[in-house]
Amino acid sequence: METIIMVAQLLLGLSILVGVHEWGHLIAAKTFGMRVEKFYIGFPPKVFGRKWGETEYCIGAIPLGGFVKISGMIDESLDTKNLSEEPEEWEFRAKPAWQRLIVMLGGIIVNIILGIIVFVTLTFLNGDQFIAKDQLNEHGIVAYDLGKELGFQTGDRIIDIKGNDFGRFSDILSANVLVSSEVYITVNRNGEKIKIDIPNNFIEKLSDKSTRGNVIGFRSPYYVNILGEGAKKIGLKKGDRIAEVNGISVTYFDELGPVLAKLKDSDVTLNVIRDGNPMKFSTHIDSTGTIGFNPGLDVFDNRITENYGFGESIAKGTTSAFNSLYINAKGIGKMFSGDVSPTKSLSGPIRIATMFGTDWDWTRFWTLVGLLSMVLAFMNLLPIPALDGGHVVFLSWEIITGRKPGEKFLENAQKVGMILLLGLMAFVIFNDIFQLSFG
Repeated sequence: METIIMVAQLLLGLSILVGVHEWGHLIAAKTFGMRVEKFYIGFPPKVFGRKWGETEYCIGAIPLGGFVKISGMIDESLDTKNLSEEPEEWEFRAKPAWQRLIVMLGGIIVNIILGIIVFVTLTFLNGDQFIAKDQLNEHGIVAYDLGKELGFQTGDRIIDIKGNDFGRFSDILSANVLVSSEVYITVNRNGEKIKIDIPNNFIEKLSDKSTRGNVIGFRSPYYVNILGEGAKKIGLKKGDRIAEVNGISVTYFDELGPVLAKLKDSDVTLNVIRDGNPMKFSTHIDSTGTIGFNPGLDVFDNRITENYGFGESIAKGTTSAFNSLYINAKGIGKMFSGDVSPTKSLSGPIRIATMFGTDWDWTRFWTLVGLLSMVLAFMNLLPIPALDGGHVVFLSWEIITGRKPGEKFLENAQKVGMILLLGLMAFVIFNDIFQLSFG
């Protein structure tokens, strides 16, 4: 059932993204009087289709893209049988170059609009929750394995990021920071300023499922929140605070695990604070070195919530949408510069499906749809034949020089572009399988 939910979200998300993108081409083409023969979500063979007016609207069996077939245009169908004849007035090739350029940008434009609408709506409905810098630095950070490799230590207070102040815990290792170059983080360690350099390829490690989320966390006093069977047998209740184990202070949750690990397979005494009153419990720590509960953290419970009016949401949501576009552009740049590996950074449909998750969370779903809409806009703008960006390059050349590329050249360029895209699609699919199996 979990796999079905994950796949269903992927298919719905892709259908929305592809449908909106191709609708952008269709509406622009029809606006300029071009004949649109087919509108496809997915690729043939056709599962369902219906004709309205001059256009057949279809759903294809291969749900990895879509297309519109505009009369008189050399596209991925490579249908050139009528191009030797004089163009009809309703054909793509008969229209001025500036109109053809708008048609090719139509899908990109509506994807950007969709991304902005999604981010604005989510900002307006959900507001924002975060742990502020002052809250984080009250107790400092917890350094996990990857964080320790970088040079962080538990208890460090974060001063700045690359010399710039920050407002939120999520800013520290945000995607915006990780796609930048020569990043360093300054910490206060026992009154001394320490500079910690972040490698240019560090984002690769965060894309690895085995190390994701293993850098730093926020340190905080804790309490018993969700009780397992072990905690229930001891007599613990939700809200209890374990202050000591065998007289050893455990103010923070990151201190509890190592203490219990040393005391596994032994009897211990827990000093617990319940509703302000001290209590004692005796128990046996088994070979797992755990008590059996999930903690609540004071700093997380007290995180700041900001709600925004509609006008504020438009500004903040639009900024978030274009920031995601900027981050992806920088990420592509890091791949070309060799700072990050494409095998770690590129995600195909299988890994994208795992991002949606195995439970249906509408906020997460629409956040991913908004992000992917901006990514799709950026990827389609790349100057690769067979992508919209390839057509944009050729049409821009025609507008600037007044010379139209030959139809044979456009046909061959389209073939080269299709080979590149099919190769890329095969790569990301097999890479997804490899990374999920062995990454």
